[in-house]
Amino acid sequence: MVQVMESWFLVDWETVATFFGQGFKTSPRPTQYIENMDKYSVYGTLDKATRDCKSKSKYAKGAHSFRLLALISPSFVQEASPWAKRFIEEIAKRKSA
Repeated sequence: MVQVMESWFLVDWETVATFFGQGFKTSPRPTQYIENMDKYSVYGTLDKATRDCKSKSKYAKGAHSFRLLALISPSFVQEASPWAKRFIEEIAKRKSA
């Protein structure tokens, strides 16, 4: 299970880059399994990637998290995180019951 929802942003880096626009640094994206990343690594990655952005301020949970969550690909998240996949499947079961 991921420690913070921002871990999910790392699997759809292209969408995050598009969201932040000019100045976004794609290179600090970690390649390790997102469910093993601690929250400090996740936040550090987002901080480094967004600190020089021109069209938006650097990543801030309150200012950006839910807008990004609405934009990222659920299928990418489910592929990268078995726990996320299970969570979404359980919600779907309960909705249909």
